Amino acid sequence: MTGTATDVVTMTYEAAQGAAIAEEMRRDPTVFLMGQDIASGGFFGGTRGLTDEFGAARVRNTGITEAFMVGCAAGAAMTGMRPIVQLGFADFGLIAGDELFQKLGKWRHMHGGLFELPATIIMPIGPSGGAGSEHSGSMEMLPMHFPGLKAVVPSNPADAKALLKAAIRDPNPVLYYPSKQLNYVRGSVPADPEVVLPLGAAATARAGADVTVISYGCMVPRALEAADALSGEGISLEVIDLRTLVPLDIDTILASVGRTARALIVHEAPRTAGPGAEIAAVIAERCFYRLQAPVARLGAVDAPIPASRFLEEYCFPSVSDIVHMARRLVHE
Repeated sequence: MTGTATDVVTMTYEAAQGAAIAEEMRRDPTVFLMGQDIASGGFFGGTRGLTDEFGAARVRNTGITEAFMVGCAAGAAMTGMRPIVQLGFADFGLIAGDELFQKLGKWRHMHGGLFELPATIIMPIGPSGGAGSEHSGSMEMLPMHFPGLKAVVPSNPADAKALLKAAIRDPNPVLYYPSKQLNYVRGSVPADPEVVLPLGAAATARAGADVTVISYGCMVPRALEAADALSGEGISLEVIDLRTLVPLDIDTILASVGRTARALIVHEAPRTAGPGAEIAAVIAERCFYRLQAPVARLGAVDAPIPASRFLEEYCFPSVSDIVHMARRLVHE
C-alpha cells in the first residue's frame, strides 16, 4: 500500500528505521524484533523505547548468535510470524550464511510454495569511524548472487522508513542494508504510516543530460554533491538512486543511459565483483551502440578496511572521485 505524505517530521536515518519498526508492530501483531541489546536501542540507538511499548515478548534481546537469530527468524516466518532481525554489522551475517542464503532464500521454493518466509534481516554496511575491517564491510552484493532474497539499500531518512516498512510487509525474505555513514543524517520523513515505497523501483534523485550516475546508500548524497560541483562547469549529471539491488530496476537505468549516453556506477562495496560489475554488463549488453564512452565504475578498495577513521575515508569513493570520473567521461 502506498500513501501521500501531508505532514513530515525531521529525524535521523537511524531513527526513521526505528519509527518504521514501531509502526509496523502497531499495525501487525505478528511482527516482532530480535537483536543484540535491541531492548535498549541496539548498537546505534534506533530501537530505543520499543520495549516500553511492546514488551519483552516482541522485542527480544539475543546473545551474539547470528546463526541462531536468523534460524529463529526462518522458523517463525514459516509458521506465520513476521520476524525482524537486527544484526549489528553486515560482516557477521556471514556467520548466518546458511540460514540466510539457503534457508530463507530457498526453502519456499524447495517446499513447493507451501509457506511464505516474510522475514526482514537488517544488516548495516560500510565504515563506522575506524571500527576495523571486520566491522566495515559492504556485503550487499551477496543477495544479487544467491536467488530467493530481496535486497534494500536506502539513501536518506524518508526512504529508510518507507523501504523498511515495505520489507516488513513483503511475503518474501528481505535483506535490508542501511549505510552506517548515514546513521545520523537528518531529513524530512512523512508521518503517514501508510507511506510505503515499492521494492524494485529506482528514483531519479536529480535529472541531468550528460552522464548517468547510478548509485545507492551513502553514495547517493556524494553523487548529488558532485553534480552540484560539476554544474558550474556545464556538466549535467543525472543521479539514479537504485534503492533496491534485488529487484534491480533495469528499465530506469537503461532509460537514463539511453538519454545521456554515458554511465558511471558508484558504490560502497569493493569495485571488483561489486554490484557495479553486473550493472555495467547489462548496460554494455543493451546500450552498447548508444554509449559515447566506456561504462565507468567506482567502488571501495580491494583491501581490508583499516581500523582508523582517518585512513578508512580513503578506501571509499569520494565526491572528488566522482567529479573526476564524470569529467573524464565527458571530455576524454
